[in-house]
Amino acid sequence: MRAVRVSEYGGPEVLVPVELPDPVAAAGEVVLRAEAIDTIYLETQIRGGWGEMFGVELPYVPGGAAAGTVVAVGPGVDPSWRGRRVLARLGTQGAYAELVRTSIDQLVPVPDGLGLREAAALAHDGVTGMGILEAMAIKPSERVLILGAAGGMGTLLVQLAHAAGAQVVGAARGAQKLDLVKRLGADAVIDYSEAGWTQSVQEALGGLPVDVLLDGVGGALGTEAFALVAHGGRVSAHGAASGGFAELDEADVSARGILVRGIEDVQFETSQARRLATEALAQAAAGSVRPVIAREFALSDAAEVHRAIEARSIPGKAILVP
Repeated sequence: MRAVRVSEYGGPEVLVPVELPDPVAAAGEVVLRAEAIDTIYLETQIRGGWGEMFGVELPYVPGGAAAGTVVAVGPGVDPSWRGRRVLARLGTQGAYAELVRTSIDQLVPVPDGLGLREAAALAHDGVTGMGILEAMAIKPSERVLILGAAGGMGTLLVQLAHAAGAQVVGAARGAQKLDLVKRLGADAVIDYSEAGWTQSVQEALGGLPVDVLLDGVGGALGTEAFALVAHGGRVSAHGAASGGFAELDEADVSARGILVRGIEDVQFETSQARRLATEALAQAAAGSVRPVIAREFALSDAAEVHRAIEARSIPGKAILVP
C-alpha cells in the first residue's frame, strides 16, 4: 500500500511517500480503505520534534484519523463491520496511508447523508469543538470571542456558538478569513494582526466584557484576549497555533473568578471521544454544522499540506485523499 512515513524529525520534507506491506487485522481489529484523512496542526509539531512527548517512535506513519470503508475484520470481530463506512480515530499516528488498521473501539459509524471527506474533517476538530461547547455551556445572548476563528476548529466553534444564540466575535488574520468567519454566523469579525485589535473587540461588544473566550491561538494574542474576559467568565485556552499556550496570571484568574480550561481538558478517553464524534457527525448529517474543507491534497503531497498548515494559508480544513 502507499503511505507516508517520517524517519527523522524535521521540516515538511521528512514526510516521504513509501510503499509498505498491507496491514492485517489482528483480534479485535479492522482494516479500512481510507478515502479521506484528517490533518491538524499538532501533526506538524510532532513531525517537527515533539514526537517523544506523544510517545511516537521513529520511523512512523503520521496521522490520527481517517474515514473510509472497512475491507477486512480480524478474529472475534462481527463480520457485519465489513463494508461499513466509518471514521477511525487512531491517536497520533497511522492514518497517512491507503489502508488503516485500528481496533473496533476506535470506530464511529458515518451516518447516511454525510460524506466521508466531511467525516474525516470532523475527526479531531468536531470532537474537541463539541467537548468545548459542553464545558463552556454557552447561553443565549452571551458574548463569545473566538481566536483562530477561521481554522478547522474555529469555523466549527463559530457555528456552534451562533447556534447557541451567543453574540459571536470571530478573530482571525486577513480579509479572506474574516469574510469566511462572517459567513459562518459571526456577528463581528476582527483582524488580530492589526494594532489595537482588542479595542476593536470592545467596540464590537458595545464596551461590554467577554463572557466566554475560546482561544485556539495562544501566545501573546491569547494573553491579550484574556484581559477582555468578564469577572466570573469562562475561558478555553486550548490552542497553541502561535507556538505556545497563553500565559495567564494565576492570581489574576483567581481574583476575577474566571473558569479556565486548558489543553488537558480536551484530551478525552476513548468512550467520551466516541460519544462526541458521534454527536458531531450527527449534527453535520442533519445540516446543523458543517466543516469547511478548503483544499484536498493527494496523499503523496503530505509535505505540501504541512507547509500550508504551518503558513496558516488555508482557511478551514485541509484533508488528504489517497
